[in-house]
Amino acid sequence: MSNKKKNTIIKDALALFCITLVAGILLGFVYEITKDPIKKKEQEAKQKAYQTVFADAVSFKESDAVKSALDQSQALLKENKQSNGEDYSGVTIDEALEAYDQSDALVGYVMNVTTANGYGGNITISMGIKIDGTVTGMEILSINETAGLGMKATEGKFKDQFKDKNVDQFAYTKTKATNENEIDALSGATITTKAVTSAVNAGVCFAKNCLIK
Repeated sequence: MSNKKKNTIIKDALALFCITLVAGILLGFVYEITKDPIKKKEQEAKQKAYQTVFADAVSFKESDAVKSALDQSQALLKENKQSNGEDYSGVTIDEALEAYDQSDALVGYVMNVTTANGYGGNITISMGIKIDGTVTGMEILSINETAGLGMKATEGKFKDQFKDKNVDQFAYTKTKATNENEIDALSGATITTKAVTSAVNAGVCFAKNCLIK
């Protein structure tokens, strides 16, 4: 190989190295600039969701007691089963906060729950529960189910079935709900219905065993 060719290879390698180095520095710079705004938007989205599922609350706060309970949540879910005998495999309690009203009195709790058992993968919900055990509401934060079928879980007709109910566990039915703890399954989307119901049940189980005194 001639010296000229060697020099060309070295120059090309150095140029590539410099481009890669500069690109890495720029990406790191962009990340540092955007991470705080992204985090702020995520927090705002959470607060909005919490306000939606617990309309009577005006603020949501962390507490050492709730954090401690959260650390034990997976063990709790592992030890418990749903009313239909199924376990909580693939379900996690991601976050939980105390909910306070205008007089700064504790009125309940809000939480985010994720299930890995959706037809299209993970489904994350936000839900609220009063100190008397009443579910105040449920919202879908993240979902990727089949359009026209599982995605109907995001509609009020389905979500509102969990609202203002004080039950130990929810159950879904395909033959029209008649009991307080029953919800109508989504037509053609049993897997989605089952996953969402399980996530809500996990939240109820966690709240009634670890948070509500």
